[in-house]
Amino acid sequence: MKLNVKYFGLIAEWMGRSEEQIDLWENSIAALRQQLETNCRRLSNITYQVAVNQKIASEELELSENDEVAILPPFAGG
Repeated sequence: MKLNVKYFGLIAEWMGRSEEQIDLWENSIAALRQQLETNCRRLSNITYQVAVNQKIASEELELSENDEVAILPPFAGG
């Protein structure tokens, strides 16, 4: 399954790009996190959020082909 993934803030810097298309074998957020953290070990050391189609996603959400996924770094302030 192909996903359009966008990176923001510090995560974009670590990944060396602001977006890419990823092939994912499973349709779960957990599988996506595992693949991202394998590609960028620094991600496993921070708490980041995953948004799917512009909504913060729960870990139970099933992904679909061509979903737009945003990887959001921790935010500070208020």
